[in-house]
This record gives sequence, C-alpha cells and structure tokens, in this order.
Amino acid sequence: MQQLADPSLYNRLRSTNFAAILSVAFALLFAGGFASPANGQQFGSIDFVARVEPTGGHPEPARSVTFFLLRKSYEDIQREADAAEPMPQMNEFIAKQDVSPELLAWMKKHQIVDFSSPEFVKALTPVDILGVPEFKDAYMTRAKTDPTILLPQPKAKESDQKKNPEKYKQEMAQYQEELKRYIAANPDTLSLLYLSLDKVNTGQQWKKLLNERAMRVHRRALELAQLHYLVAQTDTDLEGRGSLNGIPPGEYWLSTLDNEAMAGDARVRWNMPVHVTAGRMSVELSNLNGIETRTP
Repeated sequence: MQQLADPSLYNRLRSTNFAAILSVAFALLFAGGFASPANGQQFGSIDFVARVEPTGGHPEPARSVTFFLLRKSYEDIQREADAAEPMPQMNEFIAKQDVSPELLAWMKKHQIVDFSSPEFVKALTPVDILGVPEFKDAYMTRAKTDPTILLPQPKAKESDQKKNPEKYKQEMAQYQEELKRYIAANPDTLSLLYLSLDKVNTGQQWKKLLNERAMRVHRRALELAQLHYLVAQTDTDLEGRGSLNGIPPGEYWLSTLDNEAMAGDARVRWNMPVHVTAGRMSVELSNLNGIETRTP
C-alpha cells in the first residue's frame, strides 16, 4: 500500500472527510424533520385556547384547567367502564328482604323496591292493598290517623264468626268488595301510604347499591383515561391557553374528563375529537364545542 509522503497531509484529509460526512448526516436529519428512527414518523403539536361564556357576559379564559389528550373518547371510556361493572340484580335484592311472601311477589312482579316513588302509587290497585299484608296494615293505619278517609264499616259481627260462620264469611266478603270500591274511587288516599311503610321500604338500600356501583364505574373510567388511554396532558395558563407537543399523527380526543371550567352560571367540559398531523395546529374551545350545563 502506498504511503503518503507527508503524514500531516493524511491527517488533514481524514479530518476533512469526517467533517463532510458529519455535515451530510446533520443535513439529512434536519431535512427529515427530526423523524423517528424507528418508522420515520414526524410529530405534531396542539396549541389551544379555552374560553367559557356565561349568560349575558363575555367569554372568560378557562384558567388552570387540566386537559388530557386521549386515544379514545371519554364517553366511550365511560361506557367501557360501565360494561365492566356488574349491575345489581333487583330480583336477587328482593329475595333477601324480610317481608311477607305476598310483598315479595308484588315487588318482583312490578320491579319496584322504593315505596316512596311515584311509580309505587301508580302501580297499586285495590286488590294489592287488601292482598298484601304490609299494604293493608299501612292503609288501615293511615285511615285511623286521617279524618278525611271515611272507610265503609263492616256489617259482620265477631259473634257470628262462631255462631253463624257462613253469614260471617259472606258479610266479610261483601265488606272487602266495598273497601275495594272505596279505594278505587279515592286514589288520593294512597298518596301518603309510604309514611306507614317506612319499616319495610327498601328503596334507600337499593339506591345505596346503585350509588356504590356508580362510584366504582366513575373511578374505573378515570383510571382508564389517565393510565391506559392518556397520550399527554397540560394545564391552561391565566389566558386559558395550553400546548401539547411531540404527538404522533392520528385521531385523538381533547378532554377535561369530568372537570368543568366555570364562568358565571356556565359550566363547560370538553371531549373534542382532534386530528393531529405533523407540525403545529391551533384549536379554539368554547361553549359551542363543549358539553355545557348552567346553574340556576
């Protein structure tokens, strides 16, 4: 191999070649927009401003509100969380109650466990009142304390129960029919029946089960959003502005989850789809593209 006569000249040539190669490499890197070495993918950024407009006022910045960029709509995440949490079964709940067989059958038939609900009174019939022991006792107790309830009086005599049982039976049957007709003609006498059913009313227990499930669903939705579907998050500044950087191109949702931005009587949260491409994009958030509620 031929040697260069001047070693210093060789070193200068080698340094020059290395510098040229390095310059070409940097030029390619910048020309590619800092592409990902794995797949050549470029990144995007979202600049957004969020404002809330109260009734009769001017739009105000949504200050210090946390925004989340999600890979899935928060509404869909909530549905996913709801589907994963078993719903309490009403028939199983009813079967555990310590009440008469007649009341158990009535509750299962009508799927009603809250005796203070409007649906309860609508479902009652005179046959129910006289056929379910708890309902009959409650109705008779109510009648004794309300002078406006004028029940028909039985003609049967207790002495006939042994002396003339057939007559007693017929007169009691007649009395039952008179009571049914009275109840049917006076449905308003059922409106406060729940007051005398407090000891057997299972409505609060059922509501507690539903509320506990709703809390579990809510927690699960927040966990899924922030741990599984989260891409980035940021807080808005005093002008309601925020930025999300280094986002791979794709379809996302800009969301405040359950958090609301407030201004006057307006309460707004967002779950807005955004299409991210390479480069910067701007988004304006307002009452119009948010989910709005207003306080009285």
